Amino acid sequence: ATIVGQAIRQCRIGDGLTQEQLAAKAGITYQYLSDIENGKKNITLDVGESVARELGLAFDALVELAYSAQNPLPQVQPQYFIPKAPLPPGLTQTQLALVLNETHKVVRLINATLIRAAGRALPAYIQGNNFSGIVSNILTDSFSRLSSFKHNHEQRYPDLICHGKRGAANVGLEVKATIQQGKGGESHNGHPGWHVIACFAADATSGDIKFIHVMFADLAGHMGNHPDWKYVGSAENADTGSRRTETYNTTPAGTAKLRHGTAYLDTSVINISRWRTSKDFPAPTYSPFRPRNRSTEEKPKR
Repeated sequence: ATIVGQAIRQCRIGDGLTQEQLAAKAGITYQYLSDIENGKKNITLDVGESVARELGLAFDALVELAYSAQNPLPQVQPQYFIPKAPLPPGLTQTQLALVLNETHKVVRLINATLIRAAGRALPAYIQGNNFSGIVSNILTDSFSRLSSFKHNHEQRYPDLICHGKRGAANVGLEVKATIQQGKGGESHNGHPGWHVIACFAADATSGDIKFIHVMFADLAGHMGNHPDWKYVGSAENADTGSRRTETYNTTPAGTAKLRHGTAYLDTSVINISRWRTSKDFPAPTYSPFRPRNRSTEEKPKR
């Protein structure tokens, strides 16, 4: 009972719910939920299903999550959000926190099932770039379920659409997750619009992930007068002869826009003091890359 109760508390906090809010949604009293979370009362099947449903899970998935690992479920920390960082219209920091934590939770459930069935987590089965692709897909789905940005059902650019209200234009959002710290944007088309690059750390044994750096920027397309994308072609693997998909990378100005658009930065993991940003795109006041004095502008480049 204590283990399941702790899992409920972790999921509730990750979803931004108070005990009163979750209890009301699940149709139980606040005191009963408190007793469950503190291991004072056992949870019945019908109550477990109601609580799990309001947490976006099936009850068996909630139990799987509770017993999957001794370590707490990774959570983003409020102190690492950049207060005035601009987000795509229609997205809030509260929604972003829910989306990131939901992605942590879904990845944990996938890995818990694999470990129980075969003794190995997902990273043991696939290459790093494919693992990042799966995280990107889960992150995209979390945005669609927990924010105002929904799947683009045309299955083309962009990944997500926030439909404008009262005649306002729709806003698109292209999503990419990566394990490479400080990486700029990478795209198969170099289209204009809002992009998010979400960097995560991964535990090779458990397969858990934790987002540590999230950047947003409204980038200019490669066909414009001042593009934020440059065409880099498709590289060939010298050992296998295979060729990657056609690729665009952000220009120095495009990478600077992304870095200055940092919305979440876990400074306990990442030190950005040596990261370079192009002077063609000056640092806004909210940017964590803004030099604090003249001497910091001349630090060694990364």
